[in-house]
Amino acid sequence: MFRTVSGLRSGYDPDEVDEFFDHARLLYEQGVPGTVSGKDVRDVAFDLVRRGYVTSAVDAALDRLEAAFVARERAEFVAEHGQQAWMDRLGERARTLYGRLSRPDGDRFAPPEGRHVGYEPADVDAVCHRLVAFFDQGAPLTAAEVRSATFRRRKGADAYGQHAVDAFMGRAVEVLLGVE
Repeated sequence: MFRTVSGLRSGYDPDEVDEFFDHARLLYEQGVPGTVSGKDVRDVAFDLVRRGYVTSAVDAALDRLEAAFVARERAEFVAEHGQQAWMDRLGERARTLYGRLSRPDGDRFAPPEGRHVGYEPADVDAVCHRLVAFFDQGAPLTAAEVRSATFRRRKGADAYGQHAVDAFMGRAVEVLLGVE
């Protein structure tokens, strides 16, 4: 289904990837509401193995699959409840993000636990500034831009914990996909 990496490099386990995409395709084609969500696609993880699939190609396909499931969810919701109800729902999801966005730079997320490595706060805060501009002024921002944001690693109490940041960015992607 995807190109494999060469030599001694590692990529995603082809069996796991093929199984997931076959299952997702079947569920999408059957059109059974609520069976797989965009979040389910975003949260999937595959083992890394030698001569596996090229991770960037699989990740790009997962991004497209997530967008397709979100678009379907939106269409089904709008058909049943109307466009305004969908926008209200997205507004609620966006409001759950705003508490953190209103915190000062450097204080948006807790530090990593113990000696775990976290993210550089300035990098995360820069994405948060873009989210604030999107919500407050309608500045352009896409789910792909948030999804592809990279954060430098940082150790210590001044870093942001990875799990909280990743979960927050995932919710932001959900909201952005819902309006795209």
